[in-house]
Amino acid sequence: MSVIIRKGTAADLPAAHRLIVELAIYEKAEHEVITTPEQMLQDGFGDRPAYGFYVAALTPTNQIVGMALYYTRYSTWKGRCLYLEDLIVTQDWRGKGIGKLLFDAIVRECLEQNMHMLTWQVLDWNTPAIEFYKRLGAHLDAEWLNGKLFRHQLEQWTFGHPRA
Repeated sequence: MSVIIRKGTAADLPAAHRLIVELAIYEKAEHEVITTPEQMLQDGFGDRPAYGFYVAALTPTNQIVGMALYYTRYSTWKGRCLYLEDLIVTQDWRGKGIGKLLFDAIVRECLEQNMHMLTWQVLDWNTPAIEFYKRLGAHLDAEWLNGKLFRHQLEQWTFGHPRA
């Protein structure tokens, strides 16, 4: 069997969602996944697609064993950038070069879209991923902290008055 890397389609969403859940389990955060394949269909294939993705598919079976999901962001310092939300290879297929092929597809997408930077995050305890990115020559920045407001916090937001 060989692997092909191609743009993800709507038909790939159930398999892509399974990979997302597999990653969430690996990160001990399965309970945090609220997306569904149906929501991903609406968000990625509607009038204003919020993301794009590539899949790693086995030939001739077309079994999806990996994916890389990305979207455009804008940096006030750099301009248009691509953000790699997730690069996932199912556990049985890790270590076979599929992650590199998916990353290559994302780099190619950046170049084709004339992006000025590619960014992503990696958990500080995910040693295999950190080592993978280091082998690629990536700069891993330890000085920035990630801020988040979740939906329930957004819904309770007090407008016009400082919280602190």
